[in-house]
Amino acid sequence: MDAIVAEAVSKRFGETQALDQVSLSLRPGTVLGLLGPNGAGKTTMVRILATLLLPDSGRIMVDGHDLLRNPQAVRRVIGLTGQYASVDDKLTGMENLILIARLLGQSRSQARTRARELLRDFSLEEAAGRAVQTYSGGMRRRLDLAASLVGNPRILYLDEPTTGLDPRARKQLWQRLRGMVAAGMTVLLTTQYLEEADALADDIVVIDRGRVIAKGTPDALKEQVGGQILRLRPRDPLQLAEIAEAVAALIGEMPDVDGRTVSCPVSDPALLTQVVRRLDEQGLALQDFSLRGASLDDVFLKLTGHRAESGETAEEGDQGA
Repeated sequence: MDAIVAEAVSKRFGETQALDQVSLSLRPGTVLGLLGPNGAGKTTMVRILATLLLPDSGRIMVDGHDLLRNPQAVRRVIGLTGQYASVDDKLTGMENLILIARLLGQSRSQARTRARELLRDFSLEEAAGRAVQTYSGGMRRRLDLAASLVGNPRILYLDEPTTGLDPRARKQLWQRLRGMVAAGMTVLLTTQYLEEADALADDIVVIDRGRVIAKGTPDALKEQVGGQILRLRPRDPLQLAEIAEAVAALIGEMPDVDGRTVSCPVSDPALLTQVVRRLDEQGLALQDFSLRGASLDDVFLKLTGHRAESGETAEEGDQGA
């Protein structure tokens, strides 16, 4: 049985169709990456799955429970880490976790024991007695993640959990997430860091303007783009348009032009030789060129028409998520 099954879920905010017939499923003990630009509907979907919003239509089963008929049963098996910290700056790390445990119905001794366990698991023991306002960004996010685990959820929703973290703190959090999944946790992850989705997700669903536009494993989605990506950087930036047109004449469509680079998918290795010969004939010199495997960023560009960092305005349902 799948941990989550959502069928034809729709949600409208006034004139904005935030979700339009979205369907997805999540296998137990795996990570599903929910990708899309800002305003695509990711956070709206998470809030519905977390029982914080009601869908206008659709059917959702979470851990075998009908979300609309029995939301209390769903809340008992899920944890949520949103885009914004849910912990209290004025309280210590220990006090925050104890407070959440008590709100979940644990006794004082159970709450204190669970708080100690999580502070140890997330390497926050030394900071347990300090006010959260003194924590670094990485420490705050670790505490926020610990807070979502106080109730021992079977399913965890992570809505852009590493936003604002430096690369080192982000990779430390990845390690902890991998450990949790290896221990049996099921995770739904939204992120705009495509490297993060590639590193963590077993399966990916891409949504844009409230609709699902692609599903599959990271490798399967990359295959849709092509085996490899050719990138060309001109010696003279003013020749960028000419190089793009020369490549377009060979591949039959306009390549992507990003800053000072021209790039396109390559299914035939012979294309590299053809491109270099054509540019040489036209007197167009390159500073460098490379041929590499497709990335999720390339997938995102092909599916949405822009790279992940080129987001839209936030969806109405995302406010305060």
